[in-house]
Amino acid sequence: MPPNSRGWHALFRKWKLASSIVLPRRYATTSTALPGLIDPSAPPLKIRLRQYQEECIQAVLSHLEKGDKRLGISLATGSGKTTLEVIFTQLIDRVKPHAKGAEQTLILAHRQELVEQAARHCTNAYPTKSVEIEMSSMHASGSADITVASIQSLTSGDRISKFDPSRFKLVLVDEAHHIVAPGYMRTLKHFGLSEAQPSSPALVGVSATLSRFDGLKLGAAIDQIVYHKDYIDMIGEKWLSDVIFTTVQTKADVSKVKKGANGDFKAGELSEVVNTDEINKVTVRSWLAKTEGRKSTLAFCVDLAHVEGLTNAFREHGIDARFITGDTPKPERSSRLDAFKRGDFPVLVNCGVFTEGTDIPNIDCVLLARPTKSRNLLVQMIGRGMRLHPGKKDCHIIDMVASLATGVISTPTLFGLDPSELVEDATVDDMKAIQDRKEIAKRKEAEEARDENATEVSAKKQSGPITNILTFTDYDSVFDLIEDTTEERHIRSMSPHAWVCIAQDRWILTNSNGSYVKLERNFKEEAGDDQFIVTEIAALSPAISKVPFSKPRKIAKALTFDDAIHAADTYAAKKYPFQFISRNQRWRNKPATEGQLLFLNKLRQKDDQLSPEGLTKGRAGDMITKLKHGARGRFASLEVARRRQGKARLKVEQEQALRAREKVSVGPLVD
Repeated sequence: MPPNSRGWHALFRKWKLASSIVLPRRYATTSTALPGLIDPSAPPLKIRLRQYQEECIQAVLSHLEKGDKRLGISLATGSGKTTLEVIFTQLIDRVKPHAKGAEQTLILAHRQELVEQAARHCTNAYPTKSVEIEMSSMHASGSADITVASIQSLTSGDRISKFDPSRFKLVLVDEAHHIVAPGYMRTLKHFGLSEAQPSSPALVGVSATLSRFDGLKLGAAIDQIVYHKDYIDMIGEKWLSDVIFTTVQTKADVSKVKKGANGDFKAGELSEVVNTDEINKVTVRSWLAKTEGRKSTLAFCVDLAHVEGLTNAFREHGIDARFITGDTPKPERSSRLDAFKRGDFPVLVNCGVFTEGTDIPNIDCVLLARPTKSRNLLVQMIGRGMRLHPGKKDCHIIDMVASLATGVISTPTLFGLDPSELVEDATVDDMKAIQDRKEIAKRKEAEEARDENATEVSAKKQSGPITNILTFTDYDSVFDLIEDTTEERHIRSMSPHAWVCIAQDRWILTNSNGSYVKLERNFKEEAGDDQFIVTEIAALSPAISKVPFSKPRKIAKALTFDDAIHAADTYAAKKYPFQFISRNQRWRNKPATEGQLLFLNKLRQKDDQLSPEGLTKGRAGDMITKLKHGARGRFASLEVARRRQGKARLKVEQEQALRAREKVSVGPLVD
């Protein structure tokens, strides 16, 4: 029996197969796949593009003219499916065929609702074009002008074989941070996009989080990110709702929670830590204290047990909280979601359901009840509350952060701030102002360090002729310096690798053969130019070179610390053994080796020797790295700075004494 009739314009045309003995059949077009939702006779949609949408499209077209093929677009979470659909449909019309006969377009998505949304929009935008769906029991013909496909269905069996790559000019991918998954990679291979080739169609992937949590693989599918519009820019330009941030430290100890295959916490273990009566009560009380006037809160939990625990905690406090999970039946889910959109109840609790492609614009509070190590997940959760909505002034993000020493990503890290920075009712402008102050302070600190030939020195304004007080971290010995791990806390909260801080704003990641990647803030270039530089210094064999290391080779440059870390991690992950550079390897927690102890104890007093019981391999390796990269010289500089600080403090005290003598007041005179 022929498959079910499917065809967006099946009422007006029939597809006939080559064989005369096979009955004519119709394919999955939108008029049959989405009955009642499409009007094939409707005129084309006339859309007035927003400025950033046109900028995005022009960026894609410009790179295609240069010969680039595999392109990425990064648009803020919360910009909405409308923006994505507008850009996709505009590209369909404006991307030129790279070869004669290459006129078709393929749109890929990984969820049913995304496929249906894209198909619906394409049909409305192009009523004269044939649009078909390849998903589940719906089969496309392979020859439609536009095919919208579920990646799972497309790669099932031999369904992809009917699509002739030479007839396609454009492949569009929604939620493109999934693009390196096996199904997508098989599809790209079929269309000749495993590598960019003149004969292959153009590939354009769009995502709000165009990066992988592992930081390694996106380059296998996308060569260029040609446009980026983050949520801070879109909030400033009023395309997204304003946001207010509050962080609440719960003291939940996640230090023993293991990491899962995706790089984030294992859900079951994390749930056991955060899903307690005490922490759930703290979460609800924090929400009560901060959400006066808020109508619609979306809460994110770890798993089903956490959903149940937090929902019950809300109800115990008299709050009508309801939940939706992946197990919620579809009719009940739709009914409950519609009620939430109407404002029938104030709190909707979920786990993993509303992180991608969810359009609930009335959300005016997002409660992050689950810690995460994934910046992407954090951005996706926050983005649920950024849609504009009538009567909505802003969205309050309440981040229930846990222990910060284990790589937890919190909202301050999105602004380049230390994860331990706790904020209360801070707007985006407030967060940016904090970031600016921190950056200015760091620059002044580094400049002072260079001027004084010392590190970890900062300048603070004082009244009177003596204006500088030098402050720094005190180390009684070089051993205290190399044992201090506070400088690694920030970078290791953002990276899975064993970075070591060897100086102010300078970090290295070493390879087993002695080579290393260096990340440092760059102060030599003009203001506004690159702020961070990533280089590699390769170890050279004595057999071929008289010098131990090669000259530094520049790997990447970036405007932000986050982007620099991502670039450095991506490079290191490809070049260096994962078992050596990962800070979560088991060997790092084993006792230090005899060789490590011998190296370190040579520099210590006989009555202060290190032992394997008190030192791990990982810590010993980090200490040796610091010693090999200038810790002794750095300690000498700190000693110089210490003496200078003493002199400066004495001068300040003398100046203050003179001013006190000048002050006239009732009472005893100052001696």
